[in-house]
Amino acid sequence: MSSTHTIESRQMIWPYIQIARIDHWFKNAFMLLGVVLAVFYEPGLFAWSSVPMLALAVFATCLVASSNYVINELLDGPYDRKHPVKRFRPVPSGHVQYSLAIAEWLFLAIAGISLAMTINVYFAASALVFWLAGVAYNVPPVRTKELPYLDVLSESLNNPIRLFLGWFALLPDMVPPLSLTLAYWMVGAFFMATKRFAEFRRIRDREVLIQYRRSFRHYTEERLLLSMFFYGLTCALFTGVFLVRYHAELILFVPVAASFLTYYFKLGLLENSPVQNPEKLCRDRTFMLFGVFCVLLFVLLMFVRLPVMYEIFNIDESLVSPLWTIGGK
Repeated sequence: MSSTHTIESRQMIWPYIQIARIDHWFKNAFMLLGVVLAVFYEPGLFAWSSVPMLALAVFATCLVASSNYVINELLDGPYDRKHPVKRFRPVPSGHVQYSLAIAEWLFLAIAGISLAMTINVYFAASALVFWLAGVAYNVPPVRTKELPYLDVLSESLNNPIRLFLGWFALLPDMVPPLSLTLAYWMVGAFFMATKRFAEFRRIRDREVLIQYRRSFRHYTEERLLLSMFFYGLTCALFTGVFLVRYHAELILFVPVAASFLTYYFKLGLLENSPVQNPEKLCRDRTFMLFGVFCVLLFVLLMFVRLPVMYEIFNIDESLVSPLWTIGGK
């Protein structure tokens, strides 16, 4: 009897764990850029003493992210019933009580922001903005996810917010470069627009598409492709500003990053593309290995000095001190 009661309790709790999307916490790896930038500017932060603070910062961010996921799942339930796959999620399939989900949403937000306040006020402010961005994206009357282009731009705004979270976890009295912040936003917009494009091609019935997400009333394959092109170009522009202004060695990273985005675009063109569900991308070995290689190369080049790059491109060398030096002076 006790065993049966335990199983029933787990079955009741499991849908609420599912809508918190713990399996999506990997997205908070986008905080890494902020951490790397902070260490680039303050090499002394590269120490074991920084690890506990970073671990706490990541956990606080995960809690706030889960709060956003809960309200997303809850308010998207009626629309997800129109989706061929998402209709089996806990909310549209009727396994979640509205009042309990609201309580879970608020609890996760309060817990995450409370933890963030123990780090520093700027990190806590960024965590609050992270949560408010989720509210604006999901909750009427704003609900930016229903508005064409703004749906992509508002969701991808989580990229630069995560950058700030990673940065402020270590450097509470400085602001990361605006150029790289905007580039990070635009690459996130490229990823999200590719996801919309894959969804558009997955659900061929336009009426079903519009019922699932109203922004598709405006979208066409051509418009989505053009928006992806725009986001990619804008990302390249602001990345170029950062390279010239701060660290020309990263020019060597450009062809690798371009290849990675091209591969992502290729995945987006597949029938029933995995980019519709980012967690499925983790099962693509080529994508994961390519992504890890890109991260490692970026981190390496951030802390390498190659004076020849400044001579070739006639750029004044940055005065920012690297963590360590490999080659050059």
